[in-house]
Amino acid sequence: MDPEKWFAQYDEKLQAAAASANKADQALREVGGAATSPDGEVTVRVTANGGLADLVLRPGVRDLEPEHLARVILETSRHAQRDAGKQVLDVMTKFVGEGAALEAVRQNLPQGYTGDDAPVDPTARRGPRTDDDYFDSPPEVTKEY
Repeated sequence: MDPEKWFAQYDEKLQAAAASANKADQALREVGGAATSPDGEVTVRVTANGGLADLVLRPGVRDLEPEHLARVILETSRHAQRDAGKQVLDVMTKFVGEGAALEAVRQNLPQGYTGDDAPVDPTARRGPRTDDDYFDSPPEVTKEY
């Protein structure tokens, strides 16, 4: 094969891959999850990575005990994160299809969303660490000067 023709074909493939990556990036920037508590008093919106983007508390939350309100906020956040996770999977499936790349995305979604609608144990990925967890894998401690 002529080297110039090969380089031209290779350049076309690179440009197509870059265009596809840009489309995926733009689509992911538009992803966000949202959920409202069953009583309608708490609404949470999150970004594609599950980070909090907005929290709306309606007047009825004043009547809730603080511990109960905290649980409602966390549970509603989990639902919003699962919503975002579903959208991320939809976008990435479109761009990379089934395979190792999609599986890597699936394994790193917030709240352990894997593409099914089954409830997820909220402690399955980010739950509180036990003493055994801590001593088996202590956090890395560094000091900067």
